[in-house]
Amino acid sequence: MAKRAKAPAKRPRATLRLPKVSIGELVTLLDFVRYATSRFNEAKLTFAHGTTDPVAEAAFLVCETLHLHPDQFESFASARVAAHEARSILDLIARRVSSGKPAAYLVNKIYMRGLPFYVDERVIVPRSFIGEILDSHFGGQDGEGPSLIGDADAVENVLELCTGSGCLAILASRAFPNAEIDAVDISRDALAVAARNVADFGLGDRVMLHRGDLYAPVADKRYDLIIANPPYVDAEGMAGLPRECRAEPKLAFDGGADGLDVIRRILDQAGQHLTAEGGLLCEVGRCRSALEAAYPRTEFLWLETEDSEGEVFWATASDLAHL
Repeated sequence: MAKRAKAPAKRPRATLRLPKVSIGELVTLLDFVRYATSRFNEAKLTFAHGTTDPVAEAAFLVCETLHLHPDQFESFASARVAAHEARSILDLIARRVSSGKPAAYLVNKIYMRGLPFYVDERVIVPRSFIGEILDSHFGGQDGEGPSLIGDADAVENVLELCTGSGCLAILASRAFPNAEIDAVDISRDALAVAARNVADFGLGDRVMLHRGDLYAPVADKRYDLIIANPPYVDAEGMAGLPRECRAEPKLAFDGGADGLDVIRRILDQAGQHLTAEGGLLCEVGRCRSALEAAYPRTEFLWLETEDSEGEVFWATASDLAHL
């Protein structure tokens, strides 16, 4: 019997060592942001989890260490950092570089529309464009034009699918002050995080969490609005996920070969769960072309945000009636 070839010894993974820095060399908040930015650039980190560049991420981590809201950074940029605070900031910078984890996991917090939400590795770090759209297109805090759904105060029932940490359900409760929100996710772990956020905002009487597969937990109930930010990364994208994204639950990304596995199911059943004047608001990432090819007879209204174009669509109940 032939002997099995001996596997080559695994080479130890190289680690990036941060240069030693004396606390006295870094004085102000801005000094620490500059230092962190340099280290993040050197480590070639990815920024797609609530911050879009190394400077914003550095400012976020510095503010979190110092218990400041990100909006307060400019007011304190030139303030001196105490020695014990400096040690905490440097430790957090080192952890961000060495672990490759999203910054939100390191501080268990993310901001959406200026509101703080708890997150950990049980959920994807929320960064949906839908939060902005709830304000800009549905008469929310920033909404000045006509709402896609008419009078936001008249909305009574909202369904959020794939709720994850519950952030969008909570933001929907603000955009639609008289609505009850059902939030569904298949992950028990994700719902535990969502429950914490719902409790933190005191919304236990308005945001109901349900465990199950898409529409299954809500049976035949109909809604004025369905919100969905489902998994939509295709097979090619899954193979190329950066290290930060690989730290998040795979279930929250994987949309199948073309990214549309879950989106198809949401679309095909949406008409059965919408009121006559209702609509579906759904984020699809870079799947627009594939979606339009798969549904050539469906009218999708593509909505823009400050940082996106053609990644979120709106479809009314009548648009979906033929499915």
